[in-house]
Amino acid sequence: MIDLYALTSPNVQKVFIALEELALPYDTILVDVWKGEQFREEFARLNPNRKIPVIVDHDGPGGKPVTVFESGAILIYLAEKTGRLLPADPLARLEVLQWLMLQMSTLGPMSGQHVHFSKFAPPGNDYGASRFRTEVNRLFDLYDGRLASRDWVAGDDYSIADIAAFPWLRNHGFLGISVEGRPNLTRWVERIAARPAVQRAMAKVATIPSSRDTASEDDRDRIFQRGRWARG
Repeated sequence: MIDLYALTSPNVQKVFIALEELALPYDTILVDVWKGEQFREEFARLNPNRKIPVIVDHDGPGGKPVTVFESGAILIYLAEKTGRLLPADPLARLEVLQWLMLQMSTLGPMSGQHVHFSKFAPPGNDYGASRFRTEVNRLFDLYDGRLASRDWVAGDDYSIADIAAFPWLRNHGFLGISVEGRPNLTRWVERIAARPAVQRAMAKVATIPSSRDTASEDDRDRIFQRGRWARG
């Protein structure tokens, strides 16, 4: 059995999708980051970086429990555990890992910064808002171009590279990014969204309550490291 420490963010959605695709049994343990639950010491013992998602696999290597944090590392771990969604061939595996790392290092962080500056930052941050909106548009173009001649992001088969990018790219409405003129990306999002495992995962995510819209100003300040939580 796997324990998934989760809420609703795109990085968490990746893990829900992978667990459903791989038909691995799991329990969900909610960590409401908008109430600061990730800062509790018992959670920090699971992830010293105090972020979700985290998994605890009670049937890890050698039958011993193992804890894994960082969504990309979790996807690799689950793929290697089951022998699925990550090719065994070295070059095909490298292709998947390259695109997984691009999502982890660029698509996710740039989208996150775009969300912050467009939805949570105070007025007067026009440079930051423009900078990250422009970069997210560039990345949407990158994926659309990549998918012009292939069905999947990293090769002939659906893989963890697709799972990693999907929650961010499907979120274009919330991001305020138009998919008009990006038919390849649109087709790919629709194809993944139609997968039964993805539908099961997203249905579970949809039932998870979040206090994002009712979080106190101090809780918001803490998660964004501003106000009394800022450091000089």
